[in-house]
Amino acid sequence: MEQLGYVILYVEDLKVSVGFYRDVVGLAYKFTDAGYAEFDAGRVRFALYERRRAEWLTGRAVAPGAGGEVVVMVDDVNTYAERFAAAGVPVLSGPVDRPWGHRTVHIADPDGFVVEFAEEIPRARQRR
Repeated sequence: MEQLGYVILYVEDLKVSVGFYRDVVGLAYKFTDAGYAEFDAGRVRFALYERRRAEWLTGRAVAPGAGGEVVVMVDDVNTYAERFAAAGVPVLSGPVDRPWGHRTVHIADPDGFVVEFAEEIPRARQRR
């Protein structure tokens, strides 16, 4: 049986990104070792890895981010939006209710990856 075990983002500055995901996103930081940092994100492990070291793993250079999204499920999106505003974190969009049953707010991490905070709400549009 296949299951998702890790989500790892390749980042430019590990220290800056650890601070972002710990202090802005609010994930519980676990450890850093040899260019790799891990957070407590429930069943799936969420980690960061220095992009400059990624070629060792992938066999080729890894381009900078901005091509993906991390979704963090929360109880109250408005609270996060207020926290971002107070901390001077630029909001890309939201908070806004989405027809698929989420209220969302989007920010960008230091490498340009989009981080969505989503709160479950009643669906306005049913699946076909």
